[in-house]
Amino acid sequence: MTLKRWMRSAGGTALLCVVSLAQAALPAAADSIRDHQWALSAFDVKSVEKVSTGRGVTVAVIDTGVDGTHPDLVGNVLPGKDFLGDSGRADRGTDDLHGTAMASLIAGHGHGAGNNAGIRGLAPQAKILPLRVNVDGELQSRSFKIIAQAIRYAVDHGASVINLSLGDTLKDPDTEDAIRYARQKDAVVVAAAGNDGVSEPNYPASYPGVISVGAVDSSGKVWEKSNYASNNLLAAPGVDIYTAGLNHQYQTGSGTSDATAYVSAAAALLRSKFPDLTAGQVANRLVKTAKLPDSMTGAKLPDKHYGYGFIRPYSALSEDIPVGSKNGPLPAASPGPAASAAPAAPPGGPDASSSEDKGAAYVIWGVVGVVALGLVTVLAVVIVKRRRPVVPPPSPYGHQQPGPPFQQ
Repeated sequence: MTLKRWMRSAGGTALLCVVSLAQAALPAAADSIRDHQWALSAFDVKSVEKVSTGRGVTVAVIDTGVDGTHPDLVGNVLPGKDFLGDSGRADRGTDDLHGTAMASLIAGHGHGAGNNAGIRGLAPQAKILPLRVNVDGELQSRSFKIIAQAIRYAVDHGASVINLSLGDTLKDPDTEDAIRYARQKDAVVVAAAGNDGVSEPNYPASYPGVISVGAVDSSGKVWEKSNYASNNLLAAPGVDIYTAGLNHQYQTGSGTSDATAYVSAAAALLRSKFPDLTAGQVANRLVKTAKLPDSMTGAKLPDKHYGYGFIRPYSALSEDIPVGSKNGPLPAASPGPAASAAPAAPPGGPDASSSEDKGAAYVIWGVVGVVALGLVTVLAVVIVKRRRPVVPPPSPYGHQQPGPPFQQ
């Protein structure tokens, strides 16, 4: 039995169409990109789209920014905000590789006749609120404070789902307080478990109330580099995932980032279909309809690798599931200092009070240990990814280029 069967609500399996990659665009019926999105058949998107497409829901993608001009994303990306100060908005960057990839898995609508070409996201009518807090490919010091500000901004500007395909092994009080604020405002917060294949907490995924997500491949096997811990709640496709890339092209890669984007999209579908459900009740529907491999029947849940299992969006949308408690499987949001940093504004609208943010320095030093001479260690918050761009930047280790870009 393959993951496609496990993740479908009922009935038989669909064969994954395998086609050779070509530089030229293929006809829509045999689209080289769409046919390689194995997660779509796993999710049974044809059934899903009859119930919900994510319409009316805003998903914040706190990442590198998003290229909203990509043909598969045009019209679905709000201006957002650039917290690095390079520009006022975060939807027009030409180097926003990782954020664009995540946005396409959430709200990509494809292009061409019937939108049958290119990347199709799980919630193609959701809106993306891009919040730029990191520079793709640069392993520089990043500010926990900036990520915390972005989380608060997302909540204050209409996002009911927050995607955090990033992380670090170190805790930060500012980020934890921002997560608490998001929980108090009833936002669904989804974060990546991490890509090191170790049993080590990754933050923000390990903060209370965050849906921590691991990655699995098309056979249902946990990705070897997916972190595992007792707080893992769900799993989703994260291996050999095709996404939108730079310059209106495409890329393929693996990581818990991709799995996180799919869970965020599933949450958007539920928030659209069931607008009265709380964040905890949304998580409850995902958990109650998740499924483990047959080999793990009877396993104690949540499993440290799979959590409660693979998400099954159609089942989560269509099955008769009791509403349950307000918090569902998530711990109650603890009280704390969580005042909003900005008044509410229309989703994606400019923030007139952001001038101080734009002028701030975004490389923040955190003291990990002080030696005799008072040296400090730089904290690095690195995007959780193992993506392989079709044409990656030059590598100091002579990484072989995988070939020409995919174009459509």
